[in-house]
Amino acid sequence: MRSSDITVSIVSHGQNALTNQLVQDVDRHCTAAVSVVLTENVPDGIALGSGARRPLDVIRNARPKGFGANHNAAFARCRTAYFCVANPDLRLAADPFAPLLDTLEHFDAAAAGPLVRTPAGAIEDSARRYPTANGLFRKLLHGSSGPDYPTDTGAQQVDWVAGMFMLFRAEDYQRVGGFDEGYFLYYEDVDICHRLRAAGRPVVYDPRVEVIHDARRASRRELRLALHHVRSALRFLARSG
Repeated sequence: MRSSDITVSIVSHGQNALTNQLVQDVDRHCTAAVSVVLTENVPDGIALGSGARRPLDVIRNARPKGFGANHNAAFARCRTAYFCVANPDLRLAADPFAPLLDTLEHFDAAAAGPLVRTPAGAIEDSARRYPTANGLFRKLLHGSSGPDYPTDTGAQQVDWVAGMFMLFRAEDYQRVGGFDEGYFLYYEDVDICHRLRAAGRPVVYDPRVEVIHDARRASRRELRLALHHVRSALRFLARSG
């Protein structure tokens, strides 16, 4: 990789301490080819970017924006061949970028995602087939059964990978117009993968690469977020059916 080949976008929603830990993981494990754009969507009084060893591009929003709008604004500052979206509550135990770049090149893919584990080591459902009304109803009743794709057969093409960590070719992200800002929260990842695949560009899941996600699952506890989830699911089903 050349200098500044990847731009990583991290958005903090009152999560500056977590964001700072992730930036320190990037410093510790990743090459100097990674540049970072931090967006303070909701301030929390903790200095954003403290402890970082690399220059950071910091955006501070006057008012909160949605997931897609925040990452699209970060992408407007991207001058690299690759663009990565990462949740602030991720931790890195190793460099995920070098192997995921190899996977993107091998498949000539538009986007790639790693295997995601909980802090306890369980595998999250970060690679899935497109949702259906029946499938969403079953998930509501019984919860997630894990990824829809095998985790022991190497990298593979999938319908979509979760927005907690997505590595894009910047040209493909731009070609489809980035995230659809009509989704304020949830399903932006499903939608962009659907549009990429409709344009003939593969999306790949590589379970040989791992990140750790300390998921909060706030939509299960807060009615406002749960309603966003339902609204986004209905919007995707209506637009993709």
